[in-house]
Amino acid sequence: MLDERDRKILEFLQADAGISVTELADRVALSVSACSRRIQRLEESGHIARRIVVLDREKMGVPTTVYAMIKTAHHADEWIESFRKVIGDIPEIVEAHRLTGNYDYILKIVLPRVEHYDVIYKQLVRKIELFDVSASISMEELKSGASVPVGYAH
Repeated sequence: MLDERDRKILEFLQADAGISVTELADRVALSVSACSRRIQRLEESGHIARRIVVLDREKMGVPTTVYAMIKTAHHADEWIESFRKVIGDIPEIVEAHRLTGNYDYILKIVLPRVEHYDVIYKQLVRKIELFDVSASISMEELKSGASVPVGYAH
């Protein structure tokens, strides 16, 4: 079971995975060694899946976001694995979700400019059969981040 200090550690690490253990220990009122042990325990238990660096998309040259909604006539495990491989090989596709509702999948694609979407679209349809693809361009990002609420953790 996690306690309030564990949740605070998780919150601080989500905000800045590069925070020093000394600073983190100070913020959660623990000794450095106790804080370090808690971090190790949170990693071993899987609460911390990995630590990443978030890059500035503008500086990386991919400021444009396109969401592609996909319908397919195929739902067999073999097709899904092929689809997973195809989208995994395209670095511009940064997220993919299987959905309920009118579409089967949604892809989040980051691009240097809108016109580059056609390159990604052609890569997809050359490698895997799709029934329908509809794309929407993000006009403005209102909220972003990979942080998840820590209050539900157990």
